[in-house]
Amino acid sequence: MALFKTRGVVYKPVKDVNLASDSTEVYLQANVKAPRMTGILVKVFTWFLESRIFGTLLLYILKGNNLIHTLITNAELEESPLYVPAHHFEDHKEQEVKSLDSGLTPQEQVQLAIECLPTSSEKAQNEANTSFSRWTIMDYYKAYSSEAITPRAVAERFIAAVDESSKAPLSMGFFINYNPEDIRRQADESTLRYQKGEPISVLDGIPVAVKDEIDCLPYPTTGGTKWLQKERSCIDDACCVKRLRLCGAILVGKTNMHELGVGTSGINPHYGAARNPYDANKIAGGSSSGSAAVVSAGLCPVALGVDGGGSVRMPAALCGVVGLKPTFDRVPHSGVLPLNWTVGMVGILAGTVEDALITYAAISGEIPSEQPSGILTKINLPLLSFSKSIRDIKLAKYDKWFDDCSDEVRLCCTQALTELQDYYGWKTIDVTLPDIEAMRLAHYLTIGSECSTWFDSFGEKHVAELGWDARVALSVYGSFSSKEYIKAQKLRNRQAKFHKKIFAKADVIVSPTTGVTAYSIQDDALKTGELDYINGAALVRYSISGNFLGLPAVTVAVGYDKLGLPIGLQFIGRPWAEATLIHLAFSMQTICLSKYRKPKIFYDLLRKY
Repeated sequence: MALFKTRGVVYKPVKDVNLASDSTEVYLQANVKAPRMTGILVKVFTWFLESRIFGTLLLYILKGNNLIHTLITNAELEESPLYVPAHHFEDHKEQEVKSLDSGLTPQEQVQLAIECLPTSSEKAQNEANTSFSRWTIMDYYKAYSSEAITPRAVAERFIAAVDESSKAPLSMGFFINYNPEDIRRQADESTLRYQKGEPISVLDGIPVAVKDEIDCLPYPTTGGTKWLQKERSCIDDACCVKRLRLCGAILVGKTNMHELGVGTSGINPHYGAARNPYDANKIAGGSSSGSAAVVSAGLCPVALGVDGGGSVRMPAALCGVVGLKPTFDRVPHSGVLPLNWTVGMVGILAGTVEDALITYAAISGEIPSEQPSGILTKINLPLLSFSKSIRDIKLAKYDKWFDDCSDEVRLCCTQALTELQDYYGWKTIDVTLPDIEAMRLAHYLTIGSECSTWFDSFGEKHVAELGWDARVALSVYGSFSSKEYIKAQKLRNRQAKFHKKIFAKADVIVSPTTGVTAYSIQDDALKTGELDYINGAALVRYSISGNFLGLPAVTVAVGYDKLGLPIGLQFIGRPWAEATLIHLAFSMQTICLSKYRKPKIFYDLLRKY
């Protein structure tokens, strides 16, 4: 294709780029040129892509039309490649925190997290005027400890709710796999511990769901496919699951996900679409769609997901819950499918910031035996309070990027940010973040190359068993060259330097979480999946730096659009500064509590005890 070679961008050296608000850097909006396709159209398109005659030419045209050749393939830049977004530990001297000693057990870390929560009287006073609030981990723990209800009774309610939600007319598609007898067994063990007055931790008896990308016995790990469990057996719990199990949590099953995590809608042709509890005709978002939906619907206070390109934060925002993605390597990745090993990270979906904090405390921390240097990173937990918050916070905001979303998202997030500033006296710093569209494409190329490499280990024998949209994705992923991959890693290094400069002046970067709210599930997409790269680009617009650069990020619900669909605001932080992010998310949640609305599909597992 050298005859048709497109001229690439010549990127200025990082030192010559102005990141201030008066920068002349041009903001380039996503240049997605691909029509929405489902049904017979996506099948024909897949046939052309997989054809030796037409596929190469079609892929070349698609990459060119979507500026991959201009911004990456033929680009010139001086930075060296950065292949893994690992960060040397740096103590940011965060405010109002409790530091955890190394070597603590998950139970001990959870106990210290409980000591960081607001007092019960504070909580009751602050929630007095709320029209809707979710049952929290502490609510379950107090109900169990007072013998008002048992884990076994909650388990029975959970099983009945999942059974109802999985059938017509709801067909919510929350779970790929759940085992009532295993749930009852765990619940009976937890009930006995409470009867003896010996609960393991406040997580004892708490129902927790797990994305089907994470190993959790006794279930196979399918990755949203119909075949993966035949090639890869699940023989042990993932590290994050082990830590929750050590705390007494009831692991209630494997949640639905976009097949192989290669899409943003959560529509899975094999297991059905994971539907949004605020409107069952809308998407839940992907790829951790089921995990977000079960938390939103009240089935679990928390669930685990994996965030490779906003895959925790995006569905969390669309479903009106909290989504926390820690720093790269903060939570061990062992036992998680290696679909995208330098951008995918275990994350938490929770009904409240407080529950996200407790779960974060349970699963965080390196495995000492895997740290040859013996140097462990310090974990800080935020001391949360309704009456005060941390001081002198500086929020970096890039106006052109912040506003590149639907009018309803922009107005809602702008109002939430204004309320946050006015209430706490925090300042916004106007900045410029260059080459955001180039970063999106570089991340796409990276996550695609890694997924394609992983899939190649199984050969081509399972291609026909994939959904049509997954086949298209893998065809595109397989077209990326080593040259393009290396150029993408150069852009990763370049963006890491830009963000480091921003964080020298600001504590966090603030943005909407998604560019649009949840869109409708079309019937024609249920069997084939769908190709909707325009909506997909809008959904991931604000998520990429968290994955590509390994930065921690959190989303919290701040309002609704005119249809009553949730809108999220996102904070992106410095490496290892999760405590500051949780502080900010809690502060934002406190302001928004009175606005929160109950989903249309909601199960009250602690009703009247």
